[in-house]
Amino acid sequence: MSLAVVTGAARGIGRAVAERLVTRHSLLLVDMSQAVHETAAQLGAVAVQADITQPEGIAAIVAAVDGASEPPAMLVNNAGITRDALIHKMEEAVFRAVVRVNLGGTYALTEALAGRIVDGGSVVNLSSRAQLGNVGQFNYAVSKTGVIGCTRALALALAPRLRVNAVAPGFVESDMTRAMPARVRERVVSAVPLARAGQPEDIADAVAWLGSEAAGYLTGQVLYVCGGRSFG
Repeated sequence: MSLAVVTGAARGIGRAVAERLVTRHSLLLVDMSQAVHETAAQLGAVAVQADITQPEGIAAIVAAVDGASEPPAMLVNNAGITRDALIHKMEEAVFRAVVRVNLGGTYALTEALAGRIVDGGSVVNLSSRAQLGNVGQFNYAVSKTGVIGCTRALALALAPRLRVNAVAPGFVESDMTRAMPARVRERVVSAVPLARAGQPEDIADAVAWLGSEAAGYLTGQVLYVCGGRSFG
């Protein structure tokens, strides 16, 4: 089996993606959290605990890829953070931190690994429905809009050797969203045309499909997995 590299893989969407890909790829799972080692052990994968915003973190991931028994065929740039605040209350350091992880980390790891991914391979970046605009998420929206621009530019730069696409999730069940006040959560879910929150598995299915031969003529595209809320 070929290798797939998944960042932000310790839990949530990243873990769900790893669980989808494990049947057709060997896995290299990356996360800042120590929990990535447990996830990797459960899936028979290799874990790298690393910060994708730091040169030493990128170097550790590259070393693990170079030490694998097969070259990578897929890279999933899922790692990301939120630091929400209204713009007049947002500190510059908070704005920069979110952009550095969500956009800068995606750039840094893709730049490091693109030449190592086999011909015909795939990069899938995680954007967000929030790039269309959410109150209190100015920094997050900027970072995820940047991921879409990065995706489209890389699709042109790396074609025809590699495909590069993005998935833009909407409101997805997570530890963070389950902790929201009930009234806020209900308001958000009521705005979703399909009348439910997304599950990490919904996003994982889209990522796995974009990385498969079934999506072999798609590159530079953004797939909104948001229950219809991208247009409603």
